[in-house]
Amino acid sequence: MTEWDGDEYQRRFDDLAASGADVHGEATFVAAYSPASVLDAGCGTGRVAIELARRGIDVVGVDADASMLETARRLAPSVTWVESDLADLDLGRTFDVVVMAGNVPLFTAPGTTGALVAGCARHVAGSGLLVAGFQLGPAYAIDQYDREAAEAGLELVERFATWDRAPFDGGGYAVSVHRRAAVR
Repeated sequence: MTEWDGDEYQRRFDDLAASGADVHGEATFVAAYSPASVLDAGCGTGRVAIELARRGIDVVGVDADASMLETARRLAPSVTWVESDLADLDLGRTFDVVVMAGNVPLFTAPGTTGALVAGCARHVAGSGLLVAGFQLGPAYAIDQYDREAAEAGLELVERFATWDRAPFDGGGYAVSVHRRAAVR
């Protein structure tokens, strides 16, 4: 498992923001669906969750790394932060949007992505969405993600190549939006 330093990780985004870069593309993407509640799954230092909360959305951030959450709690003590493996997560509630930003599936132990997707899907409200953006490659291909989402009861709604909604071209990055599968 990767050892993280939450403050060091956050500093990279702070430096980008200070240079004028927009570091809130994921939050803008999610906010476009007008959710009242969002689960930031694999929230890291809380960059996405904090921005969504700033926009008036009820947010819960979950991450397995204590250092990342320590930074998130310091930056936004009013947001609910939960330390948990997403595969085992049971918050006892659902959300309008569950978002996995920042390559979350790529940081899970080999062979556990199906449990990760299922853990996130458990928290998607009946009319809600699972939104995930990550790099594609031999370690985790888009067809595997779609299969795991289907096994978790979700179906693809739309897919983009970037968080600013560039059309998906089969390239190396995908932002996928899934919803509960229609009962057939």
